[in-house]
Amino acid sequence: MNIAAQLSEIACYGEFFAITVGGDATGWRAVQRCYADGCEDLIDTTADRYRTTDRRIGASTVQLSHATRLWSPVLACALAHGIVPDLTYLYRKDDGTALRLAEAVAAPVAPTADALYHVVVQQHLEPMADGLRIKLARGLLYGNAASALVAASRALIAQRPDLRDAAVALTESLLATGKLAGTGTIIGSGLRFRRRSCCLYYRVSGGAKCHDCGLTKTAEAPHLL
Repeated sequence: MNIAAQLSEIACYGEFFAITVGGDATGWRAVQRCYADGCEDLIDTTADRYRTTDRRIGASTVQLSHATRLWSPVLACALAHGIVPDLTYLYRKDDGTALRLAEAVAAPVAPTADALYHVVVQQHLEPMADGLRIKLARGLLYGNAASALVAASRALIAQRPDLRDAAVALTESLLATGKLAGTGTIIGSGLRFRRRSCCLYYRVSGGAKCHDCGLTKTAEAPHLL
């Protein structure tokens, strides 16, 4: 099933929902190659931008941003169209974080929490974590994945309030799936989330703790690429 039309529609929801389809492959590289290389180029760029010598901050920020770029279109496709995009052959912009598919097809699975967890966490975020050359606790990385999931769901609800109940239910199911279980807590109704780890952004000069940080109750916005 070709899902180019569905991907084009959800791209209107915001930058993190957009995946380029087709076109010239020049300037793009396979994400699996990026994972094997430890995403060193983006980590260096991010650390330089934040003027920090602590490359753990760069690595955490890159992983959190990439997780959001994965969860956003996957959630939108699942909830708005009842499909799961096949992200097996995914590409990343050479000089940035944008994503591309040579062909837009749906995975032959129902859009369940297990299916979405497999596509995002097992196919992408775990290989990415395995390739990192910078030591980061797995709890932090899974916490980032959970934080990105909730952020993506909230962004989707902002664009499609009619999907709110389904989005909350699917997000809660995902937060109880695999390694995402125990990464944080949904507080009250809706998607107020408190994670049990920290993305390290507060260590940047002038940085702050994010709105869902386990270290504080200060309400600040997360910082993504």
